[in-house]
Amino acid sequence: MKIIIAYDNKGRAEFKTGWGFSCIVEAQKKILFDTGCNGVELLFNLKKLGYVAKDFDILFLSHQHWDHIGGLFEILEENKNLKVFALESFSSHLKDEIRKKAELIEVKEEQEILENVYTTGLIENNLDEQSLILKTEKGLVIITGCSHPGIVNIIKKAKEMLKENVYLVVGGFHLFALNDLEIEEIVRSFRDLEVEKVAPCHCTGEKAISIFKKEYKEDFIEAEVGKIIEV
Repeated sequence: MKIIIAYDNKGRAEFKTGWGFSCIVEAQKKILFDTGCNGVELLFNLKKLGYVAKDFDILFLSHQHWDHIGGLFEILEENKNLKVFALESFSSHLKDEIRKKAELIEVKEEQEILENVYTTGLIENNLDEQSLILKTEKGLVIITGCSHPGIVNIIKKAKEMLKENVYLVVGGFHLFALNDLEIEEIVRSFRDLEVEKVAPCHCTGEKAISIFKKEYKEDFIEAEVGKIIEV
């Protein structure tokens, strides 16, 4: 499997960047995880990476925040054959608009969406969210949007579901508002949960990214637009 960061706050000079997150997952089929905050910029980045919207079979939406669904309708306009996995708790209006352009699969419970590809299902919080889990020979790969239900809770849910070790966690960990002690406690939880590698980005925050980098050393992966992670 392969994960490619397509939209993030940071990226190489040839890419567009902005507050938001999106990545490509190359599995048995091509999955687009979230759409960043700007569809024009996302399409630009996809083209630079060698993709067009029509390449994707599945669009997986982690939660209903503008920085993760901002490019949704530009993608749907370019690809009329997408299956869109969105939470049951998305607004009725948004779900109706998606149905006009794609096949909508409403997610509530954990489920396998492709062979060795799973959704955690709806994890409740003040903002509901789902994460994507890839089952690989090296262990579980967890992709998060913003981790509003808590990044540690998401990891625990993935391990509980599939009873396997966690090889990699990539995406937004939503730690930018925490102090050093709070972040260090979360890093200890990662170690306690035996997470092997991390690739934090987006809403993780620069302070937290720095602390993870110091702790994980060679098992820390710099995540930015254009980064290719082979598993």
